[in-house]
Amino acid sequence: MAIHKILRRSLSAEKRTTEVPNEHLAVYVGESENKRFVIPLSYLNDPLFQELLYQTEEELGFHLPMGGLTIPCSEDLFIDLTSQLSCT
Repeated sequence: MAIHKILRRSLSAEKRTTEVPNEHLAVYVGESENKRFVIPLSYLNDPLFQELLYQTEEELGFHLPMGGLTIPCSEDLFIDLTSQLSCT
């Protein structure tokens, strides 16, 4: 199975629980429809993820319409980024 499919399945919010494990963060990703992903807090320290957060701040100002951090990028781009981070 391709790494993207595995990550998509493991990161996806379509889990039956809304709980977020310790040392993780729920974010909403999408350009029109927002999908919930649960990511490790360690991603916040990575320069690639920090750049994505900077772009998000520039675009949205960290407005939290979904009750959590919303990142206005494509789901595929987010999965590509997180797959890079999970390999490091």
